[in-house]
Amino acid sequence: MTHRRLGIWTTAPLLAAVSAVVGCRLADTDGVTPVPQLLAFLPWLLAPTGLGLALALLVRWWPGTVWAAVVVGLLAWFITPYGTGSEPDGRMLATLEVLTSNVEFGRATGALVAAVRRKEPDVVFVEECEYRCSAALRRTLAGQYPYRRSVEGAGSTGSVILSRFPLRAAPAVPATMGMPGAVADVHGHAVRLQLAHPMPPLPGQLGAWRRELGALRDFAAARGTGPTVLAGDFNASQDHAAFRALLDTGLRDAARLAGSGRTPTWPARTAPVIGAQIDHVLVSAAFSARDARFLDLADTDHRALLVDLTLHGPG
Repeated sequence: MTHRRLGIWTTAPLLAAVSAVVGCRLADTDGVTPVPQLLAFLPWLLAPTGLGLALALLVRWWPGTVWAAVVVGLLAWFITPYGTGSEPDGRMLATLEVLTSNVEFGRATGALVAAVRRKEPDVVFVEECEYRCSAALRRTLAGQYPYRRSVEGAGSTGSVILSRFPLRAAPAVPATMGMPGAVADVHGHAVRLQLAHPMPPLPGQLGAWRRELGALRDFAAARGTGPTVLAGDFNASQDHAAFRALLDTGLRDAARLAGSGRTPTWPARTAPVIGAQIDHVLVSAAFSARDARFLDLADTDHRALLVDLTLHGPG
């Protein structure tokens, strides 16, 4: 009896903790700390839930067994990639290759430059590109990428968009960290480019995180069906309600379209085994996507994401 009681006392708190996170996911809310932080790793909550199920079976705690089985079922359901995966059926108008990379306070600038020279994407979104990073990109890549838009800043606040295509100015999305915007002329077709880098969901900063993801959602909703590429470090995964609200405006996750909707990008040290996909390239319904690649760069805690996009005309 003592062993059974110990098993129940161990299993119940474990299942209660996981159930609180799953309950918020079910209720379409991000809750309060530590729920938003744990939601980023929702698929990996299968491990403690599976342990709880095994313990409940071991001590023959049947209510706990049913409880754990229900939680496992919900987790399995939520692991399915969120959002539409449909492809546009209009004729192909243009192709472009897009790369996004958080260079962690500029430390990975050299690694990014090497990757860009090797992969030669058409558009590059760079987050946490402080003054020296911005200057280095101008010095080393201006010949390949003559067009740029940036928000200059120290530490994590600087951001840069580099482009082979001509750019004209577009309003930045206001935020703590720089989120510049531009309109690219992609072979005669106007495509709105917007860099994303809202605040992370740190304890005490959830208000800013929600507010800045909300500003990106408002931007996306205002764009309607216009050709749009919204890319960067969103500090959010598909398991966050604030990020799903972005997808609900009609944007699609290019990695999901390419069949890699759950590949982790952060933290790079443990990805792809364990982590969360918080770096995204979101596209409007006029785009199809294929061949999402995740690049491991030295000196940054994020993996870069490179995707091939195709712009389609009306069906």
